[in-house]
Amino acid sequence: MLNWSKIDTVLLDMDGTLLDLHYDTDFWLNVVPQQHALAQNISFEEARADILKRYQAVSGKIQWYCSDYWEAQLNLPILELKRQSAHLIKIREDVPHFLTELRRAGKELILLTNAHPECVMLKFEHTAIDNYLDGVVSTHEYGVSKEQQSLWHKVQEDLGFDKRRTLFVDDSLPVLHAAREYGIEHLLAVANPNSQQPHNDISDYLSVTDYRAII
Repeated sequence: MLNWSKIDTVLLDMDGTLLDLHYDTDFWLNVVPQQHALAQNISFEEARADILKRYQAVSGKIQWYCSDYWEAQLNLPILELKRQSAHLIKIREDVPHFLTELRRAGKELILLTNAHPECVMLKFEHTAIDNYLDGVVSTHEYGVSKEQQSLWHKVQEDLGFDKRRTLFVDDSLPVLHAAREYGIEHLLAVANPNSQQPHNDISDYLSVTDYRAII
């Protein structure tokens, strides 16, 4: 279990950690291939195969998370398409209680996300999670993703948190690996980022499926 007396700052991922990942999974694996198929006059299967190859080429890099990059690559109105699917944006049901209790305990809550700033604002419009937060950082401000060590050095320099008294929560194992390599003392993995998919089996980190269990 976490020893909350040794934690001052909580760095929180957004998609899959505070919000249900179903929206993003559906968008990138269904909506985008469908639109790509229509634009290129090819089958959905061909479009999806092409899209997956493009995703793999930039996996873990800031481009993977960049709406502007994909608009240019695919010649599709990514942000407009995201708005059309916005009814699927949902906050995890255990999150309001979790964040409320952390604020009550005096913890500093910082959102640290790879999401594009415009996508972050779209999520805020539909969930109001920003009302719980003390700060918001999109890695696009630095031009590198959380998977890269340079990002952690820059964010720590700007925010001034003590990595020995910081908890980082994320659903991505590569990102958690990067945080561990940088020296973040307390790490928590989300084992059920997508409400429509089975829980992930996580052995490398303390993991959670319901935040209410760790308050």
